[in-house]
Amino acid sequence: MTTSFRLHLKFWGVRGSIPTPIKENMQYGGNTLCAEVRLPTGEILVLDAGTGIRGLGDLLLEEHGTQGFHAKVFLTHFHYDHIQGLPFFRPLYAPENHVIFHTPRFSIPGRSEADCGLEEILTGQMSNPYFPVDFELLLAKKGFEELDLKPSKFGTLTVSPFPLNHPGGAFGYRLESDGAVIVYATDLEHGDKELDKVVREYSQNADLLIFDSQYTPEDYETHRGWGHSTWQEACKVANEAQVKQLVLFHHKPAYNDAKLDQMAQDASREFENVVCAREGDSVIL
Repeated sequence: MTTSFRLHLKFWGVRGSIPTPIKENMQYGGNTLCAEVRLPTGEILVLDAGTGIRGLGDLLLEEHGTQGFHAKVFLTHFHYDHIQGLPFFRPLYAPENHVIFHTPRFSIPGRSEADCGLEEILTGQMSNPYFPVDFELLLAKKGFEELDLKPSKFGTLTVSPFPLNHPGGAFGYRLESDGAVIVYATDLEHGDKELDKVVREYSQNADLLIFDSQYTPEDYETHRGWGHSTWQEACKVANEAQVKQLVLFHHKPAYNDAKLDQMAQDASREFENVVCAREGDSVIL
């Protein structure tokens, strides 16, 4: 990895809802959502923990061995496609590693405030009978930090969470370091006037906007209220916020490589610098 960068992002999982490991999807990938961000100072950030995080974990173990590493994992919310890779993130099983989880606090109807904390939620998804190893038994040093909806500093990096329109709630993140800006805005549905305004404000002048584009405009008509957006809305936000590059993300399980090729082509007529996210691709700023 080159050292002459400000932020280096790599996609490890780009698929929404459920993994789709079939040959028709191999060009873009079938793992669910996970992206890695590196800083030149060596910090490691992870955005979401879908099945893509398994491959990232293997790479980190190969890089660091028994010396261990520190990483920060920022979760947008707790739907399965954003956390289902955590039990298979092998660094969590090694005591020399230190992983801190971050997300704004969620309010969950029908659950007490004590049961809505980040640690409680992650512990619950690996408890019996869902998984044979309890989360508390993982040997890595673990931390849990709930963010305020205001900018937080992590060394040279500023992370600004913002709310998104999604069933049960979700949050996006604006990452800034040394003038480089990445906005991660997945699992959102357009149509809420206030939250549409929020996502445009936080996307303003971003170098890279990663945006939920699960549906074509035609398919969206039969999926209103499902919590996801379209490539057309992504292009509108990119144009209005004057971003430099747009990445379509959270690909629908039923969309194969040919369909995503067509989506990227259609989107390029409304925003020139646009691609569909692809596993293994990197963006260096």
